Amino acid sequence: MGLFGRRRSENSATTAVEQGHPELTKTQLKRATRTRKTFALITSFFLFVAVIFLILLQISGTYNKSLLRDWYFIRLDLSNVVPSSVPNFALINTIAQTLGLHDFYQVGLWNFCEGYKGEGVTYCSHPETLYWFNPVEILRNELLAGASINLPADINDILDLIRLVSNWMFGLFLTATVLSFVLIFIMPLSVFTRWLALPVAILAFLNALFTTVASVLATVMFVIFKNTISGVAELNIGAEIGITMFAFMWVASAMTIFAWLFQMGLCCCCASRRDVKTGRKRGNEKAYSMDGAAMRGVIDGPAETEPKTAHPARGVKFWKRR
Repeated sequence: MGLFGRRRSENSATTAVEQGHPELTKTQLKRATRTRKTFALITSFFLFVAVIFLILLQISGTYNKSLLRDWYFIRLDLSNVVPSSVPNFALINTIAQTLGLHDFYQVGLWNFCEGYKGEGVTYCSHPETLYWFNPVEILRNELLAGASINLPADINDILDLIRLVSNWMFGLFLTATVLSFVLIFIMPLSVFTRWLALPVAILAFLNALFTTVASVLATVMFVIFKNTISGVAELNIGAEIGITMFAFMWVASAMTIFAWLFQMGLCCCCASRRDVKTGRKRGNEKAYSMDGAAMRGVIDGPAETEPKTAHPARGVKFWKRR
């Protein structure tokens, strides 16, 4: 039985060589697909970086703590809300602060923060799901009972648009954060077969789409909001875009796009382990030069060993051995 089993293994190995794809060891198979594995790990690294920046985006401004309170989408400066063209504007601005109006308001993804110049941020609202910044409601709640401030009609007209865009932006950023984290561990699976690389590439495309669309919505909305509220002549409201927050979301968008492009390349390039096993692709040629003697031993059979000759024991003369 051992003789017939050895002949079958020799015939299968010889047939594999004749077909051009010898049966590789596990080490050789990994070496043949090392290029694909490298690109898959690079793709996961892109997503890892994207997750870091998306998490920073999620936690920005959520609590009144160092660094977190300095990250925002937009900052509204109401310290001199009454323009200098109005008589006694300094006194009126002081009265406005006395009535409960803060010097500035910062908008994040989950909430807003407020504070005074010279003191910094004094309060951050509780994080809310699907949060959207409503300046009219905030100012109404901030001012004392009976006090009011009339905002221009242009600001009131875009409130519905702000709410709609903010809800979409919130949902897309949150979905992209979760999907990017999951894809970090799914991307390396495309090393085994190209059939798996295609559905993973589709998920990577959706992830890049969600992140990029959310970044575009945030950029357009807050730039329009800044231009609208800064262009009101009746009120001297300053608006500043948060550069750090915008950097977070656009770096994350770039990383997800790179991950998608690399994953698309794995759908057609670089041999997978299934390709190497079936002989469709050879992969890295260095894998076939590894352990060449061992491969020849499998094909040609074990080398015959010469019979050992008996030698007389040391210290014993040959005529005394009888």
